[in-house]
Amino acid sequence: MSGSPEAAKKRTREPEVRRAAILEAARDAFAERGFARTTIRDIARRAGVTHGLVIRHFGSKEQLFLAAVPSSRNLMAEVAGDPNSLPTRVARSYVRRMSESGGSDPFIALIRAAASEEDAAKRLFAAMQDESLEMYRRVIPGPALEERVSSVGAYLIGVTFSRYVLRSGPLAEMADDELVRHLGPNIRAILFG
Repeated sequence: MSGSPEAAKKRTREPEVRRAAILEAARDAFAERGFARTTIRDIARRAGVTHGLVIRHFGSKEQLFLAAVPSSRNLMAEVAGDPNSLPTRVARSYVRRMSESGGSDPFIALIRAAASEEDAAKRLFAAMQDESLEMYRRVIPGPALEERVSSVGAYLIGVTFSRYVLRSGPLAEMADDELVRHLGPNIRAILFG
């Protein structure tokens, strides 16, 4: 979505519609501008709501960012099931989410924020890691789960940086299905050894 006034959404009084518009505007703004350069006012304008309404719904820019990121509740539906096929489901879910976002996934904004807003990026990353850890605890058992989940996150950050931020190299050139086939065994090795 462009930053022009014409791009602002039409105002509505329906709370759920406004909340959804805010989240959509936040995803777009964070991905386009990064965490540091995105403002609540810009998100409000894009969503066709007031600055105060965004604050009332989400409290802060960090809380809005976290709400815009797909939560473990959403991801759990995609990864629940047999632990043996978990790595493929994680890979498929990740690739689909990134591809469907058209570059506007908040995960990309988090990576971009790490360079300019290190403290905020650390807090956001920790919150995302905590949600992921809870999701994985329900699906796979075993020792050192926190380290394994953290390693999957680090691996996917590297893939995201190469494919969706720099858009360069072999991972960026792969078709989505090929990337899923590539990621699955690597995620399996990280999670299960």
